Amino acid sequence: RYTWASTTYLIASTVAIPIAGRLADLYGRRVFFLVGLAVFIGSSVPAGLSATMTQLVAWRAVQGIGAGVMMANSMVAIADLHPPEDRGKYQGVIGGVYGVASVVGPALAGVITDVASWRWVFLLNVPAGLPVLWLISRVFPGSRPGTKDRKPDYPGMVTLTLAVVPSLLALSWAGKQYAWTSPQVSGALAFGLAMAAAFVLIESKAESPIMPLEIYRNRMVSASAAITIPSSFGLYGSILILPLFFQSVQGVSATESGGMLAPMLLGIVLGAIVSGQLLSRTDGRYRLQAVAATTLMATGMSLVSTMDEQTSLACAIAYILATGAGMGGTLSTLTVAVQNSVPFRLVGAATSALHFYRLVSGTAGLAVIGVVLATRFGARFDATVSDTLSAALAPGQLDAIKSNPRLVLDPSAGDALKDAPEVASLGSQANEALEAVLNSALAGAVVDAFSLCAIVAVLSVAAAFFLSNAGSTKEGPPLA
Repeated sequence: RYTWASTTYLIASTVAIPIAGRLADLYGRRVFFLVGLAVFIGSSVPAGLSATMTQLVAWRAVQGIGAGVMMANSMVAIADLHPPEDRGKYQGVIGGVYGVASVVGPALAGVITDVASWRWVFLLNVPAGLPVLWLISRVFPGSRPGTKDRKPDYPGMVTLTLAVVPSLLALSWAGKQYAWTSPQVSGALAFGLAMAAAFVLIESKAESPIMPLEIYRNRMVSASAAITIPSSFGLYGSILILPLFFQSVQGVSATESGGMLAPMLLGIVLGAIVSGQLLSRTDGRYRLQAVAATTLMATGMSLVSTMDEQTSLACAIAYILATGAGMGGTLSTLTVAVQNSVPFRLVGAATSALHFYRLVSGTAGLAVIGVVLATRFGARFDATVSDTLSAALAPGQLDAIKSNPRLVLDPSAGDALKDAPEVASLGSQANEALEAVLNSALAGAVVDAFSLCAIVAVLSVAAAFFLSNAGSTKEGPPLA
């Protein structure tokens, strides 16, 4: 149940984002900022004091709800605080903060766990969060909702939840707990898709829908969604497979391979900040910047897919940095483009919809990349292993090795394999040959997976040409 601590958090925040974004349009941003923070801080205490894994998973789900509310409002808050022409540079700052937190957070959590306890990773949210809660309650301005109809769309909330939760659960299970063709995965996906169809039908008739379908008649919103889906696939997929690449191809340790994500996150920070500044200074050349950012991202991924054991560290960092800069520029540009192209009464719904697609597409990307890694590893293993080595192994042993690439990365698993009578009898030379085959197969599978990310990223470049080159509503926030 270890992975459920992350899975429930992700699912809960994904569901909360579009609901919180739309409700903030109806009732104002400040109250939901405060509610989201309060839920996140309040649930951190029982999470940190959890006595069982079940308790931790449950409180992580509650934390995810609070986090989703905050994520939805943190991006939209820029539209409350600043006029359209200034939003780009501040969205860039938000993107930079996100990138820095992504680098510093996991490292700091490791230090806290080593020095004190994992519990303090959660408990420290209280002294860190209370001043923020006080600050927002005192200085964040109230806004007058842009619509008079405040009737909550309860059927939309229910069907959205029933569509997202089974679908994300199925994607999390597939290829891990259950096979893709299992009743658990296929049934959950089918139910989720049916609820998604019901959600669209309900939203088309609702008086005050959670996700107003009218936003998709806006070319900027629909094109931004089309860009977000493939670019998020590449973002999440890259974060998954880059450490694997450096372990299997470059032969670095697990700790060192995790550190190789730092150039990508640094690139995201730089890309978001530079893109935001350019948007503010060039009066919103959205199409030009989106094409440039997605092209940089796709080019970086393509270069990463060509790396091998001969690639220098400097080249690898440059390729990864370029990929991250393209991603950061894409995220910043699309957020500002959407906010500046819809009426203020819909800015929360449109912005949170973009973030919603980012999370759902990223989760789907992780599932697909996992399948590609597994299938390509098996195919490359079959093509690489020699007939002599294959014949020397006991029946079924070859399939067992092929189905478990963990043997390459986990020393204890690899030692257990080498100590097995069937393999130990082969001698040290055969052991080394087997290890070389495993490493070669995994390295090739990782390159294949990254090539898929690069191909998908090209789709985001094509979609970027459908953005308008300008489209600001010039509509500022009606602050109380």
